[in-house]
Amino acid sequence: MIVSQQLSTVIAVGLRERKKTETRAALAAAALRLALEKGADNVRVDEIAEAANVSPRTYNNYFASRDQAIVAGITATRALAVASALRSRPADEPLVESIIAAFAEQYREPPSEALALITSTPSLREAYLDSTSSMEPPIASVISDRTGKDPLGAAVLAAAVSAAARIAVRRWVDLRPSGLVVVPAASVEDHLREAIGHLAPALR
Repeated sequence: MIVSQQLSTVIAVGLRERKKTETRAALAAAALRLALEKGADNVRVDEIAEAANVSPRTYNNYFASRDQAIVAGITATRALAVASALRSRPADEPLVESIIAAFAEQYREPPSEALALITSTPSLREAYLDSTSSMEPPIASVISDRTGKDPLGAAVLAAAVSAAARIAVRRWVDLRPSGLVVVPAASVEDHLREAIGHLAPALR
């Protein structure tokens, strides 16, 4: 009887978490679609909620602002992709090189229509740059596995990597006052290597 109850609880929790993930993804997709159709400044939270078939109150349980939801539409899979890329790197490769390669893989693609929208809208741009923090948990996990650091130490280093990546991406995408997106001659990998490279001693 007790085992049956415990199993039912585990299943219920799993279903709730899946529902939360699906709702967040639906809100992010709706927000990005509406922003591309109407322009980011013309999208309202209640429109996003309606498009995702949830209430505005439910929306507020997932995102603190319209900008967060729009940005999540393009970055939703990035944290998982970084984690996957990191774990697929050779075990004998220096960790700092693995991290640089994993981040570069996610940012080196030419700016898409969605990325152009985000990087040309000041409020969205800030939310996009801040989105590197979503990658901290998987990075911390890999740092812990590869270096043997305790959870706190791994989390601190992951936060430092996130900050370095944020600076690198900001330098790579040169945003002029006119709002145009200008990608400098240096690649995103060059900027990531320079910024994250400062953390190499701590990642050994």
